[in-house]
Amino acid sequence: MISIVIPLYNETEIINELFNRTINSLSSFTDDFEVICVDDGSTDHSLEQLIRCHDKDKRFKVISLSRNFGQQPAIFAGLNSVSGEYIGIMDADLQDPPELFEELYLKIMEGYDVAYAVRKTRKENFIKRLAYWLYYRILASLSETNIPLDSGDFSLFTREVLEDIVNIREQNLFIRGIRSWVGYRQTAIEYERDKRMKGVPKYNLKKLMKLAADGLFSFSHVPIKLLGRLGMIIMVFCFCYSVYILYERLFFETAPAGFTTLIIAIFFLTGVQLVSLRILGEYIVRNYEESKGRPLYLIQKRFLD
Repeated sequence: MISIVIPLYNETEIINELFNRTINSLSSFTDDFEVICVDDGSTDHSLEQLIRCHDKDKRFKVISLSRNFGQQPAIFAGLNSVSGEYIGIMDADLQDPPELFEELYLKIMEGYDVAYAVRKTRKENFIKRLAYWLYYRILASLSETNIPLDSGDFSLFTREVLEDIVNIREQNLFIRGIRSWVGYRQTAIEYERDKRMKGVPKYNLKKLMKLAADGLFSFSHVPIKLLGRLGMIIMVFCFCYSVYILYERLFFETAPAGFTTLIIAIFFLTGVQLVSLRILGEYIVRNYEESKGRPLYLIQKRFLD
């Protein structure tokens, strides 16, 4: 069996197309599959539409969360409910084409444990494309884990990989990073990411920044190490400047006017301290969130039979 997990939030306009395309694309190469849609606390009529699709085809299953927990916990809720031997993840907006699952499945049949999709092109505005391009390359350069460039959650993997992924309990999930971290034999296929068919993106700037921070702070120690390096740079600069002032005083009996320099130094060091506190605070808050041990999600209803 192939199980496909699809998280969604307020996607009324696209659910019927999502149902038709996923069912038809999977039916083209296998009869043994299930599609698990995780409704992440939608406030429109998405859940009612999903239940109607479930009534049409019992292979189209629905999990309803008690509130909006976010895309990554919603994916995790679906992963913990799958029955298949091969498990896939895709977005509900159909920018990731479900027709690509056949190609991903063929890669698994070749002996790979994970087959993921890499975005060759994006059909979004220039600013957004540039921001994604820069982020993935910054993450790749800073991360201790080899996270493939321009890859999202869109993928297919074996049950063995799934069991290792769901055993990782982190409050700030970055599933594409976890998928890379677990290892196994992985391969990529390139595709052109489509435009959103209908509706509006549910990832606003705040949510995108949180996801980016989850990836950076969960898979890199560089931000905290940079504080030490920055401190050393400031110390060297201050030492050199002190030598310069002493030289001016001893040999020319003059010294640079100090008021402007002093003000600049105070503002600079204050800024460094505030940035340092913010980075340290990020790690402390994440440790605090982990220590509380709250569940990642709460399921209100299941429509699996």
